[in-house]
Amino acid sequence: MPDAILGISAFYHDSAAVLLVDGEIVAAAQEERFTRKKHDSAFPHHAAKYVLKEGGLALSDLTAVAFYDKPYLKFERLLETYNGFAPRGLISFLSSIPVWIKEKLFMRKMLNDELARLGKGKVKLLFPEHHLSHAASAFYPSPFEEAAILTVDGVGEWATTTIGKGKGKDITVLKELHFPHSLGLLYSAFTAFCGFRVNSGEYKLMGLAPYGNPTASRVEEWKASVYSDLIDVREDGSLLLNMDFFNYATGLTMCNSPKWEALFGIPARKPESDISQDYMDLALAIQQITEEIVFKLAETARELTGCKNLVMAGGVALNCVANGKLLKRDTFKDIWIQPAAGDAGGALGAALAGRHIWQGKDRTVQPKDSMRGSYLGPEFNENDTMRVVRKFGAPFEKIDDFQVLCSKVAGLLTEGNAIGWFQGRMEYGPRALGGRSILGDPRHPEMQKKLNLKIKYREGFRPFAPSVMEEEIATWFDMDRPSPYMLMVAPVADKQCNPLPSGYDDMEMYERLYVQRSTIPAVTHVDHSARIQSVSKDTNPRYWELIDTFNREHGCGLVINTSFNVRGEPIVCTPRDAYACFMRTEMDYLVVGNILFTKTGQPDWNEEGDWRNQFDLD
Repeated sequence: MPDAILGISAFYHDSAAVLLVDGEIVAAAQEERFTRKKHDSAFPHHAAKYVLKEGGLALSDLTAVAFYDKPYLKFERLLETYNGFAPRGLISFLSSIPVWIKEKLFMRKMLNDELARLGKGKVKLLFPEHHLSHAASAFYPSPFEEAAILTVDGVGEWATTTIGKGKGKDITVLKELHFPHSLGLLYSAFTAFCGFRVNSGEYKLMGLAPYGNPTASRVEEWKASVYSDLIDVREDGSLLLNMDFFNYATGLTMCNSPKWEALFGIPARKPESDISQDYMDLALAIQQITEEIVFKLAETARELTGCKNLVMAGGVALNCVANGKLLKRDTFKDIWIQPAAGDAGGALGAALAGRHIWQGKDRTVQPKDSMRGSYLGPEFNENDTMRVVRKFGAPFEKIDDFQVLCSKVAGLLTEGNAIGWFQGRMEYGPRALGGRSILGDPRHPEMQKKLNLKIKYREGFRPFAPSVMEEEIATWFDMDRPSPYMLMVAPVADKQCNPLPSGYDDMEMYERLYVQRSTIPAVTHVDHSARIQSVSKDTNPRYWELIDTFNREHGCGLVINTSFNVRGEPIVCTPRDAYACFMRTEMDYLVVGNILFTKTGQPDWNEEGDWRNQFDLD
């Protein structure tokens, strides 16, 4: 029998399941992709059923099931926190503790009950700590035999930041920062104050920061206020938060808004309201502070471990702006970041910790990494796609020669079309990497606006990422190595940039946004940066071939890549999900495998019936 471990993350946000067989990652997926509930926190029943089916295993075949944190330690932290802040937090205490007593204290029983829905058999349960799961997800799949490990997020059980060392099959945690002092929660508090949703709006805050005026005096003044009133940052990157300004420890909100409003002189922004320059400058201030703290933590990790390479995980590791700047600082020779760096990746880390720590089994280091491009989710065949054709009477063209298909799609891109691209296995983690993507021509001056407003239905200031052939990175960007998981931001190459008009920093947001800053304006952010995904012929040959065709026939070795979804919904999973999204937006074409869908002659689309299908695993 194979040695198989099922990893599970659940009950907070971004539930996921991962199957590890003899140390190889066989399958991994987030529950939200199946239930169509964004950030679904429920037990990942659909995802677990899928990964077991992908591995051809039953529950009784498993060596163990690993859950991504220790519930009793988390409960201890809640009790001690409420006790420490009493009588503050009584309302929060009365709302959360009964749930813990009724359900989460009996996590082992809850898990066994949920697992029983997957099949018969009793299986060993493992509970690695939350940040150990993050550390394992970062180190074990990395291409390094030895590396410093940095994990930074909101909070696990007690830890909010850890520094460790990985060598071979062993992980040693060297330092921890404990709740309530948390860089992740600090960034989330600013996310909330600027009017975005915690646990999903942090990307928006990061994207808003470049609109801040770097020469404005108040950016430095606000940074000084943060350092003097909100946080005390030490030279090693550890920090203490002034909890008089925060409510998350015992309350139902992130920050004490009256104190923040008095400190910064602006009100908390209401969600969906217009964004003034005030919030752009505040976003820039906290982004710069976050970067400064990450740099200090990285330097401490280098000093403590003596390692030349760094691996990272945790929600803060998704701050690709900080990652790109850290890489440029040369504190480490190389950096590898887990593509599913958030809590979904905890499922992978828990399974890997079970393999290498609990079982003590050696690890095999792969030259690039062992994530297989993060293409670890479900794959569908032509029969699945043709069922969509028959169900909705969809007009389509089947093009069996993939090179002919690539040539046609490349031509459609140059005409300014937005194209849904659905190929192979679904990605694991928050980024679409060419498996479930919407594509466009980065040279088209209106494409950024079209994708945001007419297809994604999201804020117009949000930037888009380029997918660039690995061989073409240096042609377009100031970057000297691959970035396969879209976790590094780098400047657009000088030779591709246009001079800025006078008074650029004083323009209104959307005036700046629509200035043609480079030869690839649709993927060039307002600070001349781009969040890069490099595409390898080895990892994703079909996506690489499309971009190569676009390059050979139209002179551009990159395309716009944004996730195949609309605002508020998860990335599509099935061909039916993709077709529904295609028809409900102003997307122009959809490619699923070798089938090209159009809207020409399409009967009126109505949403009656179960078009939001669940993935049929039976």
